[in-house]
Amino acid sequence: MANKSSVFDMIGPIMIGPSSSHTAGVVRIARAAIRVLGGIPDEAEITFYNSFARTYEGHGSDRAILGGLMDFKTDDPRIKTALEIAAEKGLKYKFKSIGNSSIHHPNTIKLNLKRGETSIEVVGESLGGGVINIAEVDGFVANFSAQAHTLIIKAQDISGAIAFISSVIAQEKANIATMSVSRKGKNDIACHVIEMDSGIQPITNQYLKSLPWIKELIYIPDIDL
Repeated sequence: MANKSSVFDMIGPIMIGPSSSHTAGVVRIARAAIRVLGGIPDEAEITFYNSFARTYEGHGSDRAILGGLMDFKTDDPRIKTALEIAAEKGLKYKFKSIGNSSIHHPNTIKLNLKRGETSIEVVGESLGGGVINIAEVDGFVANFSAQAHTLIIKAQDISGAIAFISSVIAQEKANIATMSVSRKGKNDIACHVIEMDSGIQPITNQYLKSLPWIKELIYIPDIDL
């Protein structure tokens, strides 16, 4: 096994580090999370689960997650010194590890992030080959890849909401690839997660945000663009 000082010796076009699961996937989870947050966090609590909990230091996942939280792309050479750069930038962070969680994917990370008065929780899974799944956002089931243009809409759980949102997107001629809706209880807030093949105009986002029954809208373009 490579020692901690040498795991970042490989620099290639798609990742920096020994494993796409432990580096590229981790970076992409973080880059998706900061788009949910709305920017680079001031504080981060990072929990590694299962295999990540046992290997995150040796495989460089600690540097990868911090690099992603600072919006470094997967091939950015600064990932090698992300711990030092985070300290210079004043990013406060804490690592936690839970090594035996049967309810989580083997390569799972939970991010509790804070930026100003805004706090979020994102749970991401690294599936291999740099592919990720954002499994949860603020306790809602999400299941999006961040490889498509994604809308996250928190809205009142009212009749016709899904059809109305779909019709607005259709007017943009944006094809819906996947859509999921979850809620924590009947007539409670519902979270709509919509992946689209193409983006939508800012004016459409503003229109949806202006509707009184929509409480929050987050638009995430393909994070690799």
